[in-house]
Amino acid sequence: MDRDQLISELQFKAIRSSGAGGQHVNKVSSKVELMLAINSSMAFSDVEKALIHKNLSNRINKEGVLLLQCDESRSQHRNKEIVIKRCLTLLANALIIPKVRKKAKPSRAAKLIRLQNKKRNAEKKANRKRPDL
Repeated sequence: MDRDQLISELQFKAIRSSGAGGQHVNKVSSKVELMLAINSSMAFSDVEKALIHKNLSNRINKEGVLLLQCDESRSQHRNKEIVIKRCLTLLANALIIPKVRKKAKPSRAAKLIRLQNKKRNAEKKANRKRPDL
């Protein structure tokens, strides 16, 4: 993933935000919406695009566009910074390939220890019973 290439491909739209701000909120577009067309992006290889589609399928629309919004701050510039960071971390996490879990068998010694503990617990419980007369 080429970070500079990716940032140049991002598209932004400023929208009026809900929430605190009083009368000023009706005049200023401080909410920022980020759009990234993953299918036409040159920052990712085909393998990376497939991984992103698989891992972020719930965030990508039918046209293959990743949409993110931010209205945490009253400043449009701050919201833009936040949404860019959020996008980069989201894509970085989507590109992580998890390690394949290898099944491990317990060793012979571990099996013997488990059986010995099992026998010891059984004897302990058997000794709690009333003796047969």
